Amino acid sequence: MHFCIVGAGFSGAVTARHLAERGHRITVIDERPHNGGNCHTARDPQTGIMLHHYGPHIFHTAQETVWQYVQRFGRFAPYINRVKAISQGRVYTLPITLLTINQFFGKTMQPAEAREFIRQQAVQDMASSRNFEEQALHMIGPALYEAFFKGYTTKQWGLPPANLPAAILKRLPVRFNYDDNYFSHPYQGIPVEGYTTLIETILTHPRITVRLNTSFETFQSCNSMDHTLYTGPLDRYFSFCHGRLGYRTLDFERIDAKGDYQGTAVINYCDESIPYTRISEHKHFAPWEAARFSRTVCFREYSRLAGPEDAPYYPIRLAGETAMLNRYVRTAMTARNVSFLGRLGTYRYLDMDVTIGEALAACQIMDDHLAEGRPLPVFFTNPL
Repeated sequence: MHFCIVGAGFSGAVTARHLAERGHRITVIDERPHNGGNCHTARDPQTGIMLHHYGPHIFHTAQETVWQYVQRFGRFAPYINRVKAISQGRVYTLPITLLTINQFFGKTMQPAEAREFIRQQAVQDMASSRNFEEQALHMIGPALYEAFFKGYTTKQWGLPPANLPAAILKRLPVRFNYDDNYFSHPYQGIPVEGYTTLIETILTHPRITVRLNTSFETFQSCNSMDHTLYTGPLDRYFSFCHGRLGYRTLDFERIDAKGDYQGTAVINYCDESIPYTRISEHKHFAPWEAARFSRTVCFREYSRLAGPEDAPYYPIRLAGETAMLNRYVRTAMTARNVSFLGRLGTYRYLDMDVTIGEALAACQIMDDHLAEGRPLPVFFTNPL
């Protein structure tokens, strides 16, 4: 079979490689001038620093099969994400740990004492946490919520936290020890040669042809191929017939400086009065080479609602978007010779490892269906 795969990010690359190794012909298209999607990395021509062009990406996973898979195609160096936060003119460590709690309240509590202290701080008279704000007040109380989450979340999502689902906060840990590793997964690292090189290696196969600077709308050859795997925005595939699904996007303001600008990779700015959400200093994402750079490159990060020409980052998935998503899913189920997968194709927020894991699972499903002569599913994972 000849497959057209739309999108040269992880979903498209993993499925392309698998199908090529099974003897199929693959044409991968992407409208950007590079592969890798929003994981794109490249050396800065001025400094030589490896830049994460669409914001920082740290690979972390608990799935051993996913960890083994990515290491087939590139060498990963260990990297622990240790985030700092500035709130009300003071620097703290994130996620909230025993150190954060003791720093913020000016105490020297032990774990059990801190756990009881936070229990007393927390708002107890909630039968259930219906939104982000209620979940935060129930978990950590008003003082920590207002210092670290209220302003930052309002800037990140453009909405009061009371209008956001509680599930957003459940991604963020609270620890009663001094472990400041932002992630708890056993496998963590960053590819030494960057994500773009990693994905280029996955796509390097004699049966795979990659065409960059090529949009789905202008590439008519897709229509003559046996099947399309579409990893672009779901609403765009159907020409926005039900409206545009909502996304947040990011703007980046570059800072060039000598030496070391902030002493760490990421600092969150929690106060709502500061318009940007964080500053990332990119040479610190590669500590194995950071010392050789005499200059540094940082980016201030601003979040806003995505417009038609913007790169979509975070699906909003509030009530209006969920209803619209239902309409698109119903429309998709009537389409022929196309399958939707990945972050944009299923309108979900996915970490890189989940994206790869779902792509590998989709490959197994495709193997089974093709072996039995059955049509491929429209969705490999339910987006609703």
